[in-house]
Amino acid sequence: MNYFELVNKCLVELNYKQVNAFSELTKNDHKKIKNILNVINTEVCNSENWNFRLRKKEITLSANTTEIENPIDGRIASLVIDGHVYKYFDKPELYIMEKAPANTYSRFNDKLLVPEFDKDKQLNIIYYTANTCTNSEGEEQKNLKNESDKSFIPDAFAEPILVYGTCMRLKSNPQHVKFSYWLSMYNNALSNMRSRISIDANYAPAVKMHRC
Repeated sequence: MNYFELVNKCLVELNYKQVNAFSELTKNDHKKIKNILNVINTEVCNSENWNFRLRKKEITLSANTTEIENPIDGRIASLVIDGHVYKYFDKPELYIMEKAPANTYSRFNDKLLVPEFDKDKQLNIIYYTANTCTNSEGEEQKNLKNESDKSFIPDAFAEPILVYGTCMRLKSNPQHVKFSYWLSMYNNALSNMRSRISIDANYAPAVKMHRC
């Protein structure tokens, strides 16, 4: 379901008039719905390490180099060099002092700090992207912008999570006649996504819910 379809679904759920074209979404409530859809999408996508956000990047580490520009827009899950997984170590000063533990890496500002090697090495990085959606060309981006943009959230869950979440956030009133229904459907969709989206039966992300 693309961005335009999601907005129209919200309009139906809120008993507002649907529009025939994305360019017609000009009213204040239209703008609020579009903004809230992005907020909900970003919150859910970034709330946990969902496998639909996993990406892989391979870069070359030049010999006798201990600092490289961080090539990752997101959060690193694992960094592998020569078949060894390097763990994150949150004390960059020890790298500057050359006293960091073996098989570790760190970060300082926009740079990754890594051990020094006398030969070029390949860094294989598995990470969770900070992007949350794709455009019609399949290019990843952080926010839904155009009519055909689609959330990373799988289609089976995107509609109830984003539509009911947006309606709930827009009205922000637990006394609203449909608020409990929206909250229930939103929670159920998140719960179903947690239980079904994981490949490993022993692992599933957990989402912490807060009342709007």
